[in-house]
Amino acid sequence: MTQASNEKNISLRHALPTLAYRAAKTLRNAPGGFLDFRPGPGSRSAGEILAHLGELMEWAVSQARGEERWHDLETRSWELDSQRFFAALSNLDEYLASDAVLHVRPEKIFQGAIADSLTHVGQIALLRRLANAPALEENYSLAKIEAGRTGPDQVAPMKEFDCGRFAAGFPREGIFPRYLGQPNL
Repeated sequence: MTQASNEKNISLRHALPTLAYRAAKTLRNAPGGFLDFRPGPGSRSAGEILAHLGELMEWAVSQARGEERWHDLETRSWELDSQRFFAALSNLDEYLASDAVLHVRPEKIFQGAIADSLTHVGQIALLRRLANAPALEENYSLAKIEAGRTGPDQVAPMKEFDCGRFAAGFPREGIFPRYLGQPNL
C-alpha cells in the first residue's frame, strides 16, 4: 500500500477551506431581508445563525491559542457578519499554518467548532430553500478545496445542479438531479 493510499487523517488545514467553500456558496447572494428570516416562532433567524458561526470560529481561535473564551455576538448585518465569520476562519487557518503551538488537540477543534459550523451552514442552506432563494446544489467532492483558501472568494463550482424541487413550487419529474444543460443522470 502506498503512503498516499494509506493516509487516513484529514487535517484541519483541509477542513477549514472545506467549511469556507460551503459557507461562501450558502452565504453569497442571500436575498434582501434574509437576515431576519426564521421558519417559525421561537427559532433562530438566519442572521442569528450567521452570528453564531462567527462565535464558533472566534472560539476555535481562542482554543488554538490556549486562551479559550466565548463571546456572544449580536447580529449586525448579513455582510458584516459574513465578514466576521470569514475573518475568524482565516485567523484560525493562519494560526494553524504558523509555527505556533496548538494548545488543544485538533480533534477537539474539529468535533466542536468546525462540525457545529458545518451543521449551521446546512441550516442556512435549508432556510434559503424555505425562503424560496436556494443556492444551486453541487457535487462537493469535485470542488477545488485548497489549504489557505478560507475567505469568501472561492473557486467556481465544478458542477452545479438544480434538483428542481422548488421550481415554481412544483417538483420536476424524476428523483435524480438535473445537471445544468444535461439530462437526468
